[in-house]
Amino acid sequence: MSYRMRANLMMVGVNVFWGLSYVFMKMGLDSLESFNIIALRCLLAFVIAGGFFYRRLLKAKLSTVLFSFLLGMMLFLVFSSVTFGVGMTSASSAGFLVSLTVIFVPILHCLIIRKLPSLPISLGVLFSLTGIGILTLKGSLSINTGDALCIGTALCYAVHILLTGKLTKGEDSITLGVLQLGFAGGIALLFSLIFEDPSLPSTGESWIAILGLGIFCSAVGFICQAVAQRYTTPTHTSLIFATEPIFAALFAVLFLNEVFTLRDAAGAFIIICGILIAQMNSLSFNKKGGVYRRRLRKRESSL
Repeated sequence: MSYRMRANLMMVGVNVFWGLSYVFMKMGLDSLESFNIIALRCLLAFVIAGGFFYRRLLKAKLSTVLFSFLLGMMLFLVFSSVTFGVGMTSASSAGFLVSLTVIFVPILHCLIIRKLPSLPISLGVLFSLTGIGILTLKGSLSINTGDALCIGTALCYAVHILLTGKLTKGEDSITLGVLQLGFAGGIALLFSLIFEDPSLPSTGESWIAILGLGIFCSAVGFICQAVAQRYTTPTHTSLIFATEPIFAALFAVLFLNEVFTLRDAAGAFIIICGILIAQMNSLSFNKKGGVYRRRLRKRESSL
């Protein structure tokens, strides 16, 4: 098996864990408050990931620490909006709505460079908006608070991705990623101390939720993603990310007994189509780049 195939399979495993995260959040919210869950999740992940990469952390530059703090604040917003959102909507809907990050990233990029989006991105947005309408507008022409927060999560995560791409230039990306977990957990703990009554899990179900979120969905997910992306392409990674909401819906039906209606399935399918259509833009770019690189190598060998 090639390194790329192994990396792609590893990324599928990561998306399985992230699909499970919505189930774990639902389980945790039965006995723990939102900021408390975020603090426990991020700090546990920071300790585990920090144990793997402690040598890098000891060599961290001041700029890396500062950039990690900025990314940590953004990550705190991402986790806060999704945790509160999951508490007010179904885990399956949350998974599909958060996956709109893949649509928001190219849209925000087009706004930054002041350029109209390409045809695949425009069609992807149209499909996604249609799917959102079918998935969320039930009984009235309004989106409930939980769905709105999950859409906000996708937007915040898109900003986080763009900031990460900007701030990791010239920095150790792994150190940046580990430290941001620590800062996000620290900020969440501060908010929990101010607005909640923080505590450790008191039931077996809440322990499973926190350990699942902290170990598998955050620490293992982060480490595997960092390793896998060294051996696979961004396009493959983006396409594999489209499987996360599918796993989220599957696990919500299996473990939370959520009802996934035909209407829900139709809306979810259209959202996935929109995400895949939007990725055609980057797929085309990568193909052109690959052809160019092969021609360049052939020209160099002939010289």
